[in-house]
This record gives sequence, structure tokens and C-alpha cells, in this order.
Amino acid sequence: MNPEIEALFDDANGDLALGELDGAVEKYRRCTELDPAFADAWHALAMALMKTGRFEAAIEAAVRNTELRPNDQLAWSSLSICHVKNGQIKEAEAAGAKARILGWGGKIRKDAPPEP
Repeated sequence: MNPEIEALFDDANGDLALGELDGAVEKYRRCTELDPAFADAWHALAMALMKTGRFEAAIEAAVRNTELRPNDQLAWSSLSICHVKNGQIKEAEAAGAKARILGWGGKIRKDAPPEP
């Protein structure tokens, strides 16, 4: 990983740990701008946005994470939680079902690269 992005991601994690959510969101968002394929940054951004009550933006980031990691159980579980927080129960159940399939050893996309 690019050292600049790694340092920025670490700083964002520090902000999150200290409860400085707006700072964390800004830094995670910058990570995704610098490296749009950085799935961990998309996941962290989604969770930080959710904690700030910006549910629509959190869903967008969580969806991007599932696009990058379609066979990642945590990605789908997190998307489900974002939908629940936004009152979208049908969407939450659909994302949760995909997480369960992955938990049972299934795949959402057979042609996807293996999860890290």
C-alpha cells in the first residue's frame, strides 16, 4: 500500500478511536479518493458515516465495499446494519441474507478474487 494512504488511514483510525468522527470521515473519504479500490477504507468510511447519522452516505460507501469484496461476509453484514439504521428493513434483510450465505461457505460471485 502507498505509504501516504497507509498513514492517512492510520490517522483516521486514531480519530475514530478518540471519537473525532468528522475527522475520521474526512480522512477515510480522502483514502478512497486516493485509492478507489481500497476496500478497508470504504468499509471504515461507511461505519464512521453511520456513527454520525449520515445513513444514506454510509449505505453508498458500504455498497462500494460489497462491490469491491462481493464475497466478504463483514461487508454484507455492515451494509445490512446501515440499511437497518436508515429504516430500510427489506434492503437490510437482503444484505443480511447474502452475509448468511457467505457464513455458510457459499459465494455471492464465483468469479470474484479470494477475500484477504
